[in-house]
Amino acid sequence: MSATLDLLRREISALKPYKPADYVDGFIRLNANETPWRPPGDESRDGLNRYPDPRPAELTVKLAAHYGVAADALLVTRGSSEAIDMLIRSFCRAGQDEVIICPPTFGMYEFYAQVQGADIRRIPLDRENGYMLPVDEISAQWTDHSKLVFVCSPNNPTGNCFPDSDIDRLATSLAGRGVVVVDGAYIEFAANDPTQELLARHDNIVVLRTLSKSLSLAGIRCGSLIGRAPLIELIGRIMPPYCFPTTSQDAVLRCLGAEAQTELAARRRIIIAERKRLAEALEQLPDVLRIWPSDANFLLVETTPGSTLSARARAGNVLLRDFGWDPMLPNCVRVTVGSPADNEQLLKALRS
Repeated sequence: MSATLDLLRREISALKPYKPADYVDGFIRLNANETPWRPPGDESRDGLNRYPDPRPAELTVKLAAHYGVAADALLVTRGSSEAIDMLIRSFCRAGQDEVIICPPTFGMYEFYAQVQGADIRRIPLDRENGYMLPVDEISAQWTDHSKLVFVCSPNNPTGNCFPDSDIDRLATSLAGRGVVVVDGAYIEFAANDPTQELLARHDNIVVLRTLSKSLSLAGIRCGSLIGRAPLIELIGRIMPPYCFPTTSQDAVLRCLGAEAQTELAARRRIIIAERKRLAEALEQLPDVLRIWPSDANFLLVETTPGSTLSARARAGNVLLRDFGWDPMLPNCVRVTVGSPADNEQLLKALRS
């Protein structure tokens, strides 16, 4: 683990965490400059007049159990986007270090690297072989200034998972030299979840997870950064206290309950079934050339040049994500899998 920790910026390793006011059950809190009364209409569990836990302890334990990891291996973040930002700030010195991304992929990796002033090396996915991960090229192009490589699996916007063996091979080749960030935002819609196995085998892998997709909590902004405990503790030092709101904690804890989990699992099964049905229907359209295989809750659709697919959808009051501007996604449109009724409305519009 020490070799991976040595890759952190020295300032982060030496950073002393902020010490917030103490919390002691049964004691009157006159140590945090809070107001003693709840605001009108406040029905939250602990009261919105009080600061939330500096770190959401109960939520951390419940999320760790949800993902099958130890509580000290998980940091609750405001969406997985915040975890991306924290990783880049923790490992990359402005103007000196770099991150590697494999386009086409999630745009926030590049965004946060630019904010930090980190260099960006782009090593494209292998489109000719189904947008596969270029493991050998990443390893060959790694330098002393390379710190992180972002691997989104299933990948947004192509939808495909990368084989565990590829991620294993990449992490092994970068041991002591760099960190592999596996973004599992859509993994609940895939056939299997390799999070626990990857973390057990490699101390230079960290995993990003989010509740925005699988738990229907996009409006809450709850994500997780998961890795070996010593690394998670050090990265967590840069996060301010009280950062995860009380109402958000309450909402997440409700959705992690057994009854809610049963309903949410049923909804995911519907999405997976609708993904197959929607793909088969879209393949019948004359201007659709290919539906790329997807393990996520969306489909990447390749159309003929000059296709009006997005325009027809919009005319039917449905919005799609057009990626035709991206040279690695020529004439491609990303279609999120909606409810059966949503998908029927889309198909009706596209057939008109």
